Amino acid sequence: MVNVLIVDDSVFMRTVIRDMIEKDPSINVVGTASNGIDALEKIKTLGPDLITLDIEMPKMDGIEVLRELRKITAVPKIIMLSSLTSKGAEMTVEAIRLGADDFMLKPTDMPHLREIGNELVAKIKHLVALKTVPSVAAKPGITHTAPAERILLIGSSAGGPPQLDVLLANLPADLPAVIVITQHMPVGFTAPLAARFNRLANMPVKETENGDILETGKIFVSKAGVHTIINAEINTSHVKTGRIVHSNSPPVHAVRPAVDKTFESAAKVYGKNAVCVILSGMGNDAGEGALAIKNAGGVCLICDEKDCLVYGMARSAIQKNAVNQVLPLRKLPDAIVRIIHTMEAEHV
Repeated sequence: MVNVLIVDDSVFMRTVIRDMIEKDPSINVVGTASNGIDALEKIKTLGPDLITLDIEMPKMDGIEVLRELRKITAVPKIIMLSSLTSKGAEMTVEAIRLGADDFMLKPTDMPHLREIGNELVAKIKHLVALKTVPSVAAKPGITHTAPAERILLIGSSAGGPPQLDVLLANLPADLPAVIVITQHMPVGFTAPLAARFNRLANMPVKETENGDILETGKIFVSKAGVHTIINAEINTSHVKTGRIVHSNSPPVHAVRPAVDKTFESAAKVYGKNAVCVILSGMGNDAGEGALAIKNAGGVCLICDEKDCLVYGMARSAIQKNAVNQVLPLRKLPDAIVRIIHTMEAEHV
């Protein structure tokens, strides 16, 4: 049984969150709090496994709660509830920096509020089961930076972040490839996502910037609001790698960044030295990109439907006959490592 404390200044939100998560018999709401001061007291007395924490509250906001929690040892797992605003994104970045484990975006329209229930339940169960994250400083990685001659591309949307946690935590620091993740997120929220992954992965993680050179042993999260395009880059040693170029071209499949855009551009640069992985996600984004990877001689892996919250993106690749293997989430890391190690680096 997972014991949860709900912290939100809105009576309506506390009621809705309780109703959503208590539909799962393994979750028990041990209490609620309307502000940070009340929350800190109830954390001490109720000892919850996890708290859902609103950011903007009277008396003491969620950021101040996180600062106070750093002073105690037995801290529950924390999911921040963020508003879909630029201020909400900035505060979420700060919340992750202060130790929050994950964040959830509140829909701006009330009719869609209850639609996040399944995802919230999945996040709660995933976080409580997740092992304690390693120190941010513990990033051995590859000791020297080198142009990446192999690439691992990951595409995901709804239900993707918990799967990415598992995948990134189980890929080795010495993987001889660069990793580019394209996860559908609202503008402003890929920076906190990258910061969160940086606490779990064995390699350094950052949000993409225009002009980033793709280097072995690094992980990039595609910045929301722009497409991540990968262009060819040849260094002074005549080694071909990739360079990130941000594009403001129109959304594809109603999203920007689009997985298809990243996969298709990477196929032209990396060819048979590209592996793409498609995780949970709604819609058709990824199918065309996966086909481009396969046609260029690369490999496409998709996660088994049983492990996905939504199977639209993976199914789009199946419909294009672009899939080499369908694997359970737990088997993906080993398969990725094995495939990447069989690839031969190419000089131009």
